[in-house]
Amino acid sequence: MDDLIIKPKQEPRPDPKREAKVKQASPLPSAIIYEIIRREGEEELSRSSRSLIWSGIAAGMMMSFSVLGEAIFRTYLPDVRHAYLIENLGYSFGFLLVIMGRLQLFTENTITTVFPFLADPKVSAFVATCRLWAIVLAANVVGAFAAAFVMHTGAISEEFRPAIQSLSEHATGMGGTESFLRGIPAGILVAAMVWSMPQANTGRFFVILAFTWLIAAGDFTHIIAGSVEMAYLITNGDLTFGPALTGFFLPVLAGNIVGGTAVFTMIAYGQVVDDIGRH
Repeated sequence: MDDLIIKPKQEPRPDPKREAKVKQASPLPSAIIYEIIRREGEEELSRSSRSLIWSGIAAGMMMSFSVLGEAIFRTYLPDVRHAYLIENLGYSFGFLLVIMGRLQLFTENTITTVFPFLADPKVSAFVATCRLWAIVLAANVVGAFAAAFVMHTGAISEEFRPAIQSLSEHATGMGGTESFLRGIPAGILVAAMVWSMPQANTGRFFVILAFTWLIAAGDFTHIIAGSVEMAYLITNGDLTFGPALTGFFLPVLAGNIVGGTAVFTMIAYGQVVDDIGRH
């Protein structure tokens, strides 16, 4: 009779080494990615104004290498249609310098510093986010103008100037509505890049390269890289402050914020809000 009794099948004991390898190979849960970025945002919000200013100015200056990188490729590449795709690799240079160097770039903060506010939506958190945005944006623009002045000196070869001029005129000549609309995908892509970074580990270089190349290849508008081009035209007298502000700067700024914060960040938060605290 005992032989007819079906004994429950015993589950094998989990192998700790195997479980560790599975966890290592598995993608990070969205809630963990959110928490990493939220903590980074809190760290940024706690930085002193002086630290943010100097880091922001340095970032604005380094972003000039996106314009210069594109100009160098445009100067030397043959005049064929597919050269455009190669040329836009140069746009990634400034972003690589800024992000890998952990400098303050305004568009990164459209997601990084918003998560702490969403986690604790108090007036003080909102004010802290606005403070950081204002300081970093102003510092980035100051750095962009400083770089533009340098680009008019002998530090930059004369043979690159026609390409810099052409790139700057194209970036700032779209008109307000188009600049705003093209700023939305750029904001989304920068926020998506920040979201992808915790998962990238040692592949961050290629993540930055891919996302920022797509911004350039898609002819989208980025407020800080574009500010270098805007400043270049202002400093050589080809653009005045009024048209620059209303036809380029404010529309692109609004587009980047809409894309980075109102679209991507809110969607990213929406997918993890029910899982926060479980990991």
